[in-house]
Amino acid sequence: MTQLKVTQVKSKIGGNSTQRGTLRSLGLRKIGQSTVRPDTPVFRGMIHTVRHLVRVEEVD
Repeated sequence: MTQLKVTQVKSKIGGNSTQRGTLRSLGLRKIGQSTVRPDTPVFRGMIHTVRHLVRVEEVD
């Protein structure tokens, strides 16, 4: 299964509580921090919510 590497590139300050909670659920706390998550519809939806704050790469 394909994995997604999600990296936070912008601050969560100024975002609403949904966006801050989504970043926390993805395991991101600081700018530059990365996590690897499975490529599932659940995580795709979470990434879509904060797409302006993160960078996503596919990892095998």
